[in-house]
Amino acid sequence: MPIWKLHGDGRTVAPGSVVGPRERLTWGATVALGIQHVIAMFGATFLVPVLTGFPVSTTLLFSGVGTLLFLLITRNRLPSYLGSSFAFIAPVTAATASQGMGSALAGIVAVGVLLAAVGVVVQLAGLGWIEKLMPPVVAGAIVALIGFNLAPVAWDSYQQQPVIATVTLTAVILFSVLFRGFLGRISIFLGVVVGYVVALLVGAVDFTAVGEAAWVGLPEFQLADFTSPGTWSVIAMFLPVVLVLIAENVGHVRGVATMTDASVNRSTGRALIADGAATTLAGFFGGSGTTTYGENIGVMAATRVYSTAAYWVAGATAILLSLSPKVGALFNSIPAGVLGGVTTALYGLIGIIGIKIWVDNRVDFSRPVNQYTAAVALVVAIAGFTLEWGDFQLGAIVLGTAAALVIYHLGNAIARWRRTGADDGGPLPAVGQLGGDPVER
Repeated sequence: MPIWKLHGDGRTVAPGSVVGPRERLTWGATVALGIQHVIAMFGATFLVPVLTGFPVSTTLLFSGVGTLLFLLITRNRLPSYLGSSFAFIAPVTAATASQGMGSALAGIVAVGVLLAAVGVVVQLAGLGWIEKLMPPVVAGAIVALIGFNLAPVAWDSYQQQPVIATVTLTAVILFSVLFRGFLGRISIFLGVVVGYVVALLVGAVDFTAVGEAAWVGLPEFQLADFTSPGTWSVIAMFLPVVLVLIAENVGHVRGVATMTDASVNRSTGRALIADGAATTLAGFFGGSGTTTYGENIGVMAATRVYSTAAYWVAGATAILLSLSPKVGALFNSIPAGVLGGVTTALYGLIGIIGIKIWVDNRVDFSRPVNQYTAAVALVVAIAGFTLEWGDFQLGAIVLGTAAALVIYHLGNAIARWRRTGADDGGPLPAVGQLGGDPVER
């Protein structure tokens, strides 16, 4: 019996119906859809290594491998592409600057292992404990603080080439409001293209490395370093990212279940395990941490094709692209101004989607506990608070996350004791992600 059952005649999808995860269209149409998924994920996935200094080809390789691993672990029942997560940018940037790339990779590995462990618990015990740990006010604060913490990074790039950065930023905004559907969902990628063309016209692009790169070759690998004296402080810096990845994966599963079959929700634990395994593998050998991608949910919603067969094609295509060093060199030639323009929009969007979680879940900000949960977490992240004990350092993201969790849970415990208010809980919000960070696309 074939893995995928042919849907109808394999060429059309009847109005009101969808192609399920274990169905497929003709192989020609499936290959075309797989390539479309690669195009959808590409704009956000390549930005992470470009912004963090990781090799683009290595990130693409583990993105493709991670996708195939995800399909295997979820038993071919959950369509998803695993691209680079933007939630890792802030801790990777800080860790690389202070301890080097090897320690940053160790942090990615730690996140992957913890996420997989959470997946095992969810598979056995369900999601209730996560909903209690991270209600909407806390989830929104954590997502928002990761985005706003990156604001100085965007400015550092923007001010180097302000004209090119402004053109790029303008293009991103215009594409997002001018187009609907697929083109609107890849506005970040289209803005980069426009900015890159302008940079070419003014002679701001250096093609030296592109010309020297080979057409075919293996990606550059680097091992995670767990021996550096500052590794444990780096790992602590990365742990809040786990909470974001949980929200992204849960949101992805719920989104697919809503559009296909409610039984898909049973794969939530396996999805977390799979993303954790893919992130761990990438971190060990020099790739960026992964997450499920909302761009690809958008493609599925537009085409009504949820076949996992298309994702096997997408994963294999990403692996093939990773075997061309020239592709990586081309993306590394993107000027600072282009990156400054696109990250000004992107990092701000990450922050705003945290706020959107509050709005969608009607968080009651008349309650002091909710006010301080959000207020303190955001100020800690934006100002860049740090605490140091010798070689051990806690950065703004971990401090802001800890503040949100402690203020909310301790504050509510005191409120219940004093009978001055009730918990503002609610279900874990079903969010998507933009380039790996929680953003509805």
